[in-house]
Amino acid sequence: MKTIKKILTCILSLTLILSACAPMSAFAEAKDEEDFETGDASLDDPRNADGIGENELLVVSFGTSYNDSRRLTIGAIESDLEAAFPDWSVRRAFTSQIIIDHVKERDGEAIDNVHDALERAADNGVKTLVVQPTHLMHGIEYNDLKNELAEYADAFDRVVLAEPLLNTDRDFDTVAEAVAAATAEYDDGDTAICFMGHGTEAESNAVYSKMQTVLKEAGCEHYYIGTVEAEPSVEEVLEMVQNGSYKRVVLRPLMIVAGDHANNDMAGDEDDSWKSVFTAAGYEVECVVEGLGQLPAIRELIVEHTREAMAANDIEESIK
Repeated sequence: MKTIKKILTCILSLTLILSACAPMSAFAEAKDEEDFETGDASLDDPRNADGIGENELLVVSFGTSYNDSRRLTIGAIESDLEAAFPDWSVRRAFTSQIIIDHVKERDGEAIDNVHDALERAADNGVKTLVVQPTHLMHGIEYNDLKNELAEYADAFDRVVLAEPLLNTDRDFDTVAEAVAAATAEYDDGDTAICFMGHGTEAESNAVYSKMQTVLKEAGCEHYYIGTVEAEPSVEEVLEMVQNGSYKRVVLRPLMIVAGDHANNDMAGDEDDSWKSVFTAAGYEVECVVEGLGQLPAIRELIVEHTREAMAANDIEESIK
């Protein structure tokens, strides 16, 4: 009985210790996250105001909690759309509720999710709603957005969903030219220029292999495309690079924003980050932590998609 009591006492003590440590561990993790500098949220415009009018251009993004990147990518896209369509009210919606909640709790900035943005539009008497996603492809996120818009078909006179970034062969050519121009200074023959996409298990993941083909056919022999969560993986990209005679590797995200994936999975110091993997393989590594949304040519392509969606649905760009 004494032995059993000792065992039970030890178990109880261990339970109390673990219970006491858990909150501290969670607090430390949260504190580390808060200490990570992501920029000044007050410089970002969440574009969630009422007084919309009858014609709204809703820009839908997955979102990012990296304040500077959000302003320089998503915010820049929204500003370019405002300049291109001055008679339309440009508003914002994110699809990631986790990001929305995090930004609200950390910075006090309120960003609409798609449901809230659509409710806001309906309450403001919007008649014509044009939705421009900043998604890269026709993937799961795009399809979910399409389904959510269908639920509001009766709330507006017209609802139009524009295309994502990569839709036609022309889109691939334009994006390939844009990323090649943005990294031309590194293309010296001794440097492998590697782009990290998000990746998806859906069929739409094929956009990455197509982009690789388009780049090669355009003469970008030293450019390589991989993904974080699908194929090609970083190991596969490394193998392709090792087949060459490169001394240096430049890493850049193939994503609209430079958020968590770009800062951690690509440029982070963890052993499995792209930077660490290529460094361990003996390469000099440079990380360019900039989203595609920072490139003017990418933003121009998104504006053109909006213009094409309006034209295809007989919507005048300028509403008098």
